Amino acid sequence: MTRILSLLMVIIAVVLAGLGGRATSAQQDKYTLQVPNGLKFSDFRGYENWQVVAVSQTDDLLKVMVANPTMIDAYRAGVPGNGKPFPEGSKIAKIEWKPKKSTESPFAVRIPASLQDIFLIEKDTKRFPDTKGWAYAVFDYNPASDKFTPDPTGVVNCGFTCHTIVAKKDYIFTEYGIR
Repeated sequence: MTRILSLLMVIIAVVLAGLGGRATSAQQDKYTLQVPNGLKFSDFRGYENWQVVAVSQTDDLLKVMVANPTMIDAYRAGVPGNGKPFPEGSKIAKIEWKPKKSTESPFAVRIPASLQDIFLIEKDTKRFPDTKGWAYAVFDYNPASDKFTPDPTGVVNCGFTCHTIVAKKDYIFTEYGIR
């Protein structure tokens, strides 16, 4: 009887381990995504831990812009206000959420409700010479499926067209806030 019980426990453990592995493999690896002919999400691995550059909001979205250490160092050195361009390898990510009103705060405040998308920008003049070295990508997030997809408008030239109005700031809208 003990032998049968032990064997049954081993079988159950193997089955549960197999099911757990299947559930894990069903999760999306966002770092496998890429905008056609453009940026790979994997080029921004670790963006979740980058330093905040600034925050902003529209009527529809709350946004935080974070940058890699190369870009943060450039901001601290005065770029782009000092007339110098951002260095090669500069990367910035804009994380956008749909807001909701906080039900816990004693005052009116909007907080993130659901992730909308991640907008990525990278400077690499060798790979992207036609856009002054900058590449742009948007990865939309679907909360129902918990998956990202490359936005169909998130091609290299789309972001550049919008950013040409800030050419004097090396094509970057976001200013580094005083802290």
